[in-house]
Amino acid sequence: MKKSACSATLWLVSTSLVAFVPSPSVANAQQTAQLSIDLPEQRLAESLRALALLSGRTVLADDGSVAEMRAPALRGTYTLEDALRRLLAGSYLIAEPVQGGFVVRQRGSVEATADDNDKQVGGSAITVTGSRIRGAPVTSPVIAVGSEQMKDEGKTELADVVRSIPQSFGGGQNPGLGSNVPAASGVDVGGASTVNLRGLGSDATLTLINGHRLAYNGSRQGVDISALPMAMVDRIEIVADGASALYGSDAVAGVANVILRRDYEGILASANLGTSTEGGDFRQQYGLTAGKRWDSGGFVGSYEFARNTIVLSDDRSFASSRPGNTLIPPMKRNAFAGAAHQDLTNNLTFAVDGLFNNRDSLLVIPMNTAGDLSISRNEKVTRSKSFAIAPSLTLDLEGGWRLALSGVYGTENVRAWSWNYTGTTRTSAGWYCYCNTGKSIELSADGSLFALPGGPAKIAMGLGYRDNLLFIDRGKGTINTVKHSQDSYYAYGELSLPIISSEQGIGLIDRLSLSGALRFEHYPGIDDVVTPKIGAIFAPIHDLAFKANWGKSFRAPTLYQQYAVQSALYYNSTSLGGTSGRTIMLTGGNPDLKPERATSWTATLEYNPHQIPGLGLQVGYFSTRYTDRIVTPITYFTQALSNALYEPYVEWNPSAATVESVVANSAALYNNTGAPFDASGVVAIADTTSVNAGNQRIHGIDFLADYHRDLGNGAGSLVLLLNASYLKSTQTLITGAAPTQLAGTLFNPPHWRGRASATWNLDGFSLNATVSRIGGVEDQRTTSPVEISGQTTVDLTARYAFQQARGPLRGLALSLTVQNLLNDEPQTIATTSISDTSYDTTNYSGIGRYIGIGVTKAW
Repeated sequence: MKKSACSATLWLVSTSLVAFVPSPSVANAQQTAQLSIDLPEQRLAESLRALALLSGRTVLADDGSVAEMRAPALRGTYTLEDALRRLLAGSYLIAEPVQGGFVVRQRGSVEATADDNDKQVGGSAITVTGSRIRGAPVTSPVIAVGSEQMKDEGKTELADVVRSIPQSFGGGQNPGLGSNVPAASGVDVGGASTVNLRGLGSDATLTLINGHRLAYNGSRQGVDISALPMAMVDRIEIVADGASALYGSDAVAGVANVILRRDYEGILASANLGTSTEGGDFRQQYGLTAGKRWDSGGFVGSYEFARNTIVLSDDRSFASSRPGNTLIPPMKRNAFAGAAHQDLTNNLTFAVDGLFNNRDSLLVIPMNTAGDLSISRNEKVTRSKSFAIAPSLTLDLEGGWRLALSGVYGTENVRAWSWNYTGTTRTSAGWYCYCNTGKSIELSADGSLFALPGGPAKIAMGLGYRDNLLFIDRGKGTINTVKHSQDSYYAYGELSLPIISSEQGIGLIDRLSLSGALRFEHYPGIDDVVTPKIGAIFAPIHDLAFKANWGKSFRAPTLYQQYAVQSALYYNSTSLGGTSGRTIMLTGGNPDLKPERATSWTATLEYNPHQIPGLGLQVGYFSTRYTDRIVTPITYFTQALSNALYEPYVEWNPSAATVESVVANSAALYNNTGAPFDASGVVAIADTTSVNAGNQRIHGIDFLADYHRDLGNGAGSLVLLLNASYLKSTQTLITGAAPTQLAGTLFNPPHWRGRASATWNLDGFSLNATVSRIGGVEDQRTTSPVEISGQTTVDLTARYAFQQARGPLRGLALSLTVQNLLNDEPQTIATTSISDTSYDTTNYSGIGRYIGIGVTKAW
């Protein structure tokens, strides 16, 4: 069936092609009725229609979610529920029983209504993150959060959604991180929000928008997810597993793919207002979304304006020991996102996605011990502008094959102005720009190769080119200006082999499938990288499946790490642990850096007991060994000449000619001795420019559960969700050094994080309660470590949609949310500087109790 023929937003199928509600006795008989099924591999929409007609029961689905998904062949005798579970296995969709029938929707989303979906398409017809092959089972665990779940939990910004996911760490590039957070753990770059899985760094998590790579933000190869209007977000899918064999560089900790709407019909206006009861962080958010669909295509565009007020450390008792510091920066944002698609012929489709964001942010730091901003302060104003356009052509060929050509061009410019004030007088000023450009083009294909006993063997393959440019502009002629680009060429292939399927009726083996992927990337001047991945799914019975993955991943060095301006610092040797003379300390980038490499494996157990319909359980073990991490090898300057670990990075008794050559090749010499520079008096050269020397090891357990139940007798439905993660991680900075603990220590992820929610729905009303727990950490900065307690938050959100209303109330929905109802506060930590923030800003929120209201109106 041509996909334009499925243009209706919502379809309802039964033997009479109208919805009906069976009597209890009929419903019970239907639930246990065995159906003789013989369905070929085909579009999922066709298989769902066939099941509805065969069973005489209602099946409700969102056309956008299933339009281009394919279902496996299904042959045998099953109940309708069992048949639906088999068709949807490995996808992000589930079939939830509702009033004698079933609703097919995203995991974690709530019941769709005909009135809601009459105006919108929530899904997007793309391959599920974790595989390049359409319809292939995904061997890696996928964590999906749908737009309905986001609304139910009172989330109005995608950055807040990501920070609430237990596998995501609040370090990296995120707003509100204190200046006392080590650079390796996180930094605030103009209010940008990035994904940081397992705490391995924003640059070790690949973030995609609709499967596209965008331009990086700042200097760390992170992607700003806060630049998206929430009304355009359909869901976010996270694969917390090494995935470079599929997606290339950066996918060491995993992949976060933000899926945007593909269609909309009508106009949707929204407004959200809220504030912290402790003061500050007054938020305003206004949005307008409009779209149109026709038989051969459609478009949607969404604009959003948002702003929030500042929260100062003076406003919070746990942070008031260092007054005058910014806890939550004030920001103002204008964002736009749009998508369009058009069938050019019966089998050729053109699509395009576009993004634009403009955000202003302010950071204030006191410059006096009293923390009095009226006496002296530093103000940094940041303006971020991003733009991206991603066109694509897809050609459907004979035999289910598809050929696609896609490209992306994007820019991300972060401009900052820094001013020092004494009273009202500006005493100094400076500015810079992290200006990034990214562009890429890819040709890909996927389809079936040959028949196997368990179904068709499928393959996906592609090749492409990518180029990134970083321009650090500090003004014409300044020594710290950097402008370099890095391109790469790549080719990949992925294979899916269904060895055994349920239909074969083999004892003790319900399903067995294997998968493999291989990717080659050529980075001119850096290295050639080959990354493999293999996976398997084994199900001894239909309800129980074991998944396993092993693979290698990598991260190319950032342009900043390679080309940051090299400087020579001139010290008295006694300042660096020496006994006499002078020492040169070299800092900056290293153009000879090689890629960081990682080996990962996961083992996951999934259980969906048919005795408890609607229940899904998943427990998985993960392990990553991360080597050749790029580090600055001399961690403590005061021990540079005395610590034996740093010996490989120290050259003793260099000649005067060597010293003069080193200084001449540096952008600048900074004299910290108080005496004139004298090359003949230099007794050592210590080199702490970036090198491939660090190693990390992470491992732990993820536990996920979801339960969907129709309560019957007009009592509505219930959705229960749980996501918990336990993490252990260690780090070795240089060879010979003792491993140090990361997880469970200050400014690093805690060992435990968890989040549980319950949502009750009835006739347009929903009530959600969510409890989140972020475990405690240990402050090891002193001889006697200090235990820092964790944070537990309780959130309540109520929503009501006027489903049956007519006139002005039609399409109206209201919401009320209270986040951190009990006002749990972070624990105060020791500080040494007037600019330090007095709590762990990477893990815990300083906002306090937050109350918000929202309204949406659809036409």
